[in-house]
Amino acid sequence: MIEIVDKQLCCGCTACVQSCPKHCISLQEDKEGFLYPLVDKNNCIDCHLCEKVCPFLNVAKDKKPIVTLAAYNKNEQERQISSSGGIFILLAKETLNKGGVIFGAVFDENWKVKHVYAEKLEEVYPMLQSKYVQSDVGTTYQEVERFLKSGRYVLYCGTPCQISGLNRFLKKKYAKLTLVDFLCHGVPSPGVWKKYVAKELPKAARSAVVGKNTVLSLSLSPVPSLDGIEFRDKTQRGWKKFSFVVRGSSALKADKNSVLLSDNHNVNPYMKGFLSDIYLRPSCYQCKCKNGRSGSDLTLGDFWCVERLDNKIDDDKGLSLLLVNNADFILPAGLYTKEFQYDDVKVLNGGFKESHNCNTVVRNLFFLFYTYFKLNRSLKYSFFMGKVIQKIRKLWK
Repeated sequence: MIEIVDKQLCCGCTACVQSCPKHCISLQEDKEGFLYPLVDKNNCIDCHLCEKVCPFLNVAKDKKPIVTLAAYNKNEQERQISSSGGIFILLAKETLNKGGVIFGAVFDENWKVKHVYAEKLEEVYPMLQSKYVQSDVGTTYQEVERFLKSGRYVLYCGTPCQISGLNRFLKKKYAKLTLVDFLCHGVPSPGVWKKYVAKELPKAARSAVVGKNTVLSLSLSPVPSLDGIEFRDKTQRGWKKFSFVVRGSSALKADKNSVLLSDNHNVNPYMKGFLSDIYLRPSCYQCKCKNGRSGSDLTLGDFWCVERLDNKIDDDKGLSLLLVNNADFILPAGLYTKEFQYDDVKVLNGGFKESHNCNTVVRNLFFLFYTYFKLNRSLKYSFFMGKVIQKIRKLWK
């Protein structure tokens, strides 16, 4: 049976939960806000199916992509509302035109990130844009299997570990299934995000709005209603200097879709912590599903530093990196593409890294401080105390 002793060996894909024939595996949230499987030993029949579907206990071999491409959607509007080159919407349209189903990550009414399926184009739009939180896949593996067995086409987009978990759950290849993963930096804690968006983000948005209008005091201005959150907005500062943007309505900005808060990605507290690798899932520090091991047909990513290979292709509107992993995969119509050498591209993009630096001391300090303080202060305290502890250790050597 699955028994989590070392948390670095569980990516949270939930393949074990969805595979259990006795439904005796549940998910429990730990103090860092991540979900881990817990087995009801009284009902377990020791079939070991949970172990057989685990991508971290059954690590696949590395697989080099067949083709490496720079690409973007020729439809400027679709490209603009996407985080990078606007590829996913083209893939989704193609699948929908075949009567298929699209699986992707969306925000729910409480800004929790979860995987759902869409059967209409308007249901796909919430799946666009990067969401830097580990999503809850729910029962989507079971739903994928149900659709495939009924003869439907299915497109599933997720992290490498989620795609790997789905592959192991299905146990066989399906001709009508398209699997898409992406160059993953790692998944941040849903618990950290939940606290930040519930207790800090609305007040930060209110402060930003009131700061531009000195007529009303901060104490008198009501907390605004949040109607949209974008981790990778391109409209404010462009693709390379993307912004963390909050949209909504307030007493000072009545328009529902007005920008309440716009932070450079290097300034926003949540993005700083994410990009500093402070609150990633423990398994992300030693990922076992990258380098083609997930079994995806296509891997998407941002094509950073493309100017070092071609200084004419980047217009700062968003450029995608496409790694084609399946020789039978056919790219959708409406794409601009240019081929590059995989080895040249790999050294320019950090998303290829299997592991990230994990300063255990700083990470532990952060989760301690965030129990009592706001996110930005918790980050400052943990980094400062981490440096102090490091200096003390050097003195004692």
